[in-house]
Amino acid sequence: MMKSIKTIFSKIKEIFRSDSAKKTLDVETIKKVLGYIGKHKIYLAISICLAVVAVALTLYVPILIGDAIDEIGNSPINVDLIIDKLLLGGVLILFTALANWFMNAINNRISYHVLRDVRNEAFGKIGTLPLSYIDKTPHGDMVNRVINDTDRFAEGLLLAFTQVFTGTLTILGTLVFMLVLRWEIALTVVVLTPLSLVVARYIGKETYHMHTEKSVTEAEQASFINESIENQKLLRAFGREENAVSRFNEIGDRLEKCSLRAIFFSSLTNPTTRFVNSMVYAAVAIIGALTVMRSAGVDGGFTIGQFSVMLSYTNQYTKPFNEISGIFAEFQSALASAKRVFDFIEEPSELADSDDALEIEDPLGEIKLSDVSFSYDKEKKLIENLNVAVAPGQRIAIVGPTGCGKTTLINLLMRFYDVDAGEISVDKVDIRNIKRGKLRKCYGMVLQDTWLRGDTIRNNIAFGNPDATDEEIIEAAKKAHAHGFIKRLKNGYDTLIGEGGEGLSQGQKQLICIARVMLNIPPMLILDEATSSIDTRTEMKIQKALATMIGGRTSFIVAHRLSTIKEADLILVMRDGKIIEQGTHSELLIKKGFYSELYNSQFAHR
Repeated sequence: MMKSIKTIFSKIKEIFRSDSAKKTLDVETIKKVLGYIGKHKIYLAISICLAVVAVALTLYVPILIGDAIDEIGNSPINVDLIIDKLLLGGVLILFTALANWFMNAINNRISYHVLRDVRNEAFGKIGTLPLSYIDKTPHGDMVNRVINDTDRFAEGLLLAFTQVFTGTLTILGTLVFMLVLRWEIALTVVVLTPLSLVVARYIGKETYHMHTEKSVTEAEQASFINESIENQKLLRAFGREENAVSRFNEIGDRLEKCSLRAIFFSSLTNPTTRFVNSMVYAAVAIIGALTVMRSAGVDGGFTIGQFSVMLSYTNQYTKPFNEISGIFAEFQSALASAKRVFDFIEEPSELADSDDALEIEDPLGEIKLSDVSFSYDKEKKLIENLNVAVAPGQRIAIVGPTGCGKTTLINLLMRFYDVDAGEISVDKVDIRNIKRGKLRKCYGMVLQDTWLRGDTIRNNIAFGNPDATDEEIIEAAKKAHAHGFIKRLKNGYDTLIGEGGEGLSQGQKQLICIARVMLNIPPMLILDEATSSIDTRTEMKIQKALATMIGGRTSFIVAHRLSTIKEADLILVMRDGKIIEQGTHSELLIKKGFYSELYNSQFAHR
């Protein structure tokens, strides 16, 4: 028996043990929340006025009831006066209810306007974050902050408006009325009240950290779910379903423990606060009753009606403490979520373009890389002292083994990442001195990883040129050899496809991406394994279309199938972040170097 009890207590200790320092209410986060609320000053002013009216009427009603009670003790009883007092009290209660209704409606409006503002700002932040942050941060975590954390923040904000705000006014109002009515009894309330504040402060220290830990674990769970859905085919192909379930259960167990800790400490608030408040009510009742008895028959003494008013005020005074303690857990959770959202919003944005950054419209396409060095991890070198000179209109093929830096070079050309050292120039202008948006519009990209949004095929092709006509869209699809399969679909170009191109084969998705570029051909092109998912027969047709598209334009072609780059003006052979060979296809074969080995290894069986 004793052993079982010890086991239970050890489990409880394990659940409620906190691994890091406890935090109090985050004042900085509250200031930021108030900053968003301050944008709605008119609604806030109306809400405050309605709250003052509601509290004032609520506090005046007990006085009317107290007067009616005292009148009952008179002889003869003025029934008309009692009825008038009660009728007036009823009217005031009705006005109080209306004031509360309008106040709650306005508070809802403020809360969800703040939610809209914060969520818009958080979503807008995604477009300004450096790609290095997006590449390293689990996407599920970002989604959780923009959706779930903002929702929880809005719910807590609404509770704060409706209960914390009006509750504070009620506490201050009743305290003033009690001091005016009978200051001796009011002092009893003032002396005992700090007990509730001590309890709330202690629990606040514990719960804030726990709700933060809970939010982080929820984000980890959301990221894992997102990852599992996106890679479901791989999980099944390698028989890792049970492993995924096991990992999910492990995260769920951790979420259960931190949630239990948060719920346990949060649930302590209401009963302990109610206990303290009951002590206050009992003390007022005893002292008030004794005062009534001592002043019985004395003119100007403490009457039974005034005693009932004081008891009513004491109840109204302690009620907000109970209500606030009841929503304390939600408020702490909302505050922790708000901090996560604000931390995300305050992440350093991509370096802004300089004020004197140039706009480039129709570049000739002269590109030069001078002593370029770059690595994602500064401790692991990738590209070092890279030098490349590309003349306008040249077709540059980039080949090499996986991980040699081919795609990284594309990222640097597009300025998705900035070089660590050296310089990349377009038409003899450092790309860091060109506005990013203008630079990227000068490139057309077809990547191995296709991206299509949940929309019609027509709108996906016109993604980069929304004003394109139907004829232009169809012509681009024909050039990309996508027109045939599109017309065979039930709704043709108006066929809705799912997120990521769900419902289409990989090859069909790639053809649509090629059509998207062909609709609005920019001065420079980047083709990163553009035909990797297309059958050989279609690839031959696409290569001809690409050759027409490339004609006269500076283009970079990343390819593993070396047969597709024979016509390139210059082939760059990369290895370990360096260009080890360069030249035309025939020149590199004559050298019998690394390129020759790669080429012959692909065609040795022929």
